[in-house]
Amino acid sequence: MRPRFFRRLQRQGALATAGLAVLAAGCTPLPHLQDTAFHLDSAQLAHIDAAIEEAIAGRRLPGAVFHLERGGAVHQRGYGRLTYEPDAPAVTTATVFDAASLSKVLATAPSILLLAEDGKLDLDAKLADYFPGCAGGGKDAITIRHLLTHTSGLAAGLPAKPAWRGAESAYAKACAQTVTDVPGTFFRYSDINYILLGQLVRRVSGMELDAFARQRLFAPLRMKHTGYLPLRRMAAAGIAPTHRAPVDKAAPAPHSDLGAGASMQGEVHDPTVRRIGGVAGSAGVFSTVGDVARFARMLLGGGELDGVRVLSSESVRLLTTVQTPPGIAALRGLGMDIDSPFAQRPRGALFPLGSYGHTGFTGCVLWIDPGSRSFYVLLSNRVYPDDKANVLELYDALGTLSARAAERDTAAP
Repeated sequence: MRPRFFRRLQRQGALATAGLAVLAAGCTPLPHLQDTAFHLDSAQLAHIDAAIEEAIAGRRLPGAVFHLERGGAVHQRGYGRLTYEPDAPAVTTATVFDAASLSKVLATAPSILLLAEDGKLDLDAKLADYFPGCAGGGKDAITIRHLLTHTSGLAAGLPAKPAWRGAESAYAKACAQTVTDVPGTFFRYSDINYILLGQLVRRVSGMELDAFARQRLFAPLRMKHTGYLPLRRMAAAGIAPTHRAPVDKAAPAPHSDLGAGASMQGEVHDPTVRRIGGVAGSAGVFSTVGDVARFARMLLGGGELDGVRVLSSESVRLLTTVQTPPGIAALRGLGMDIDSPFAQRPRGALFPLGSYGHTGFTGCVLWIDPGSRSFYVLLSNRVYPDDKANVLELYDALGTLSARAAERDTAAP
């Protein structure tokens, strides 16, 4: 049986869902509203709190942090605990979470765009121009844009067997792939695309992806708690744990390199990225809700935050507006999701087409509406303890409720 809150929300949102096409047709970004004060609808904020708390009570995630913002109005809270144990530490807004595939848009795609700004990389160049070893197998036509928009024709992920370790092995396995579809003709969300992009940052810049992202993105944005390999910078106690391996050694475990009963706290959850060594273009970034909010503010600021320019306005445009090849129904920027099958839940029933964002497997969402200049962030560890919890219904609820709470007509008098 569906939880009562979500059944009620589904009934309340039916008319709003029917009107999505009308909203999308009128999605023209509003002028900058920094000088206008807004308030968030307190009734909708209470519904947001209730939705997250009900998901925790239903053991769909042990804890989470949430941030909703429009102009100077902010709602930010921590919920639940780091684990389901009653004496586990409470989640706070300072808790660090494994951001999973948010890494693609927090680190990898912006790093590629920065290198294009620097004139060191051509977005329309072929993958094989930079990696001659990747030629063949139908990959000769793959461009950097194809990788960024998941239209390369490559498979979704690297095989785990035979066993392998290290970035060089990952690169070799990625370059050995054969495309399943002609590049530019088919959308398939693929970690291989972003593993190659992470390698490309290293090849072109001469720096490892984690160092480049820290120097060019996280440090200028003062995202002090964001980066790869968090245990090099902080104690494990402040990081939300993720997967716990089965105590029964005979039981199948998706993370076969974990000891029985082990819980990952500060180690990347993604098994492919863990094999690579913790730093990859597809996943590996850890962050806090406040840091992700700073990144969102920078995008709404056209690439600038607190007087510091991080990305050019053109890079922000490429990252956040439709860049998929003609004829592809799944609409993506050079990084952000706009209207693919993965966008429908976090966008909810009210945020219009033209809003954008991304999700992460561990239970994370960043969704931004440039029209209302609002955004929300959810970070959680829904993968604790066994990867089995499903939070898609929660994404749907938060997307709809966040849009309601930050509606355009809520300017304070």
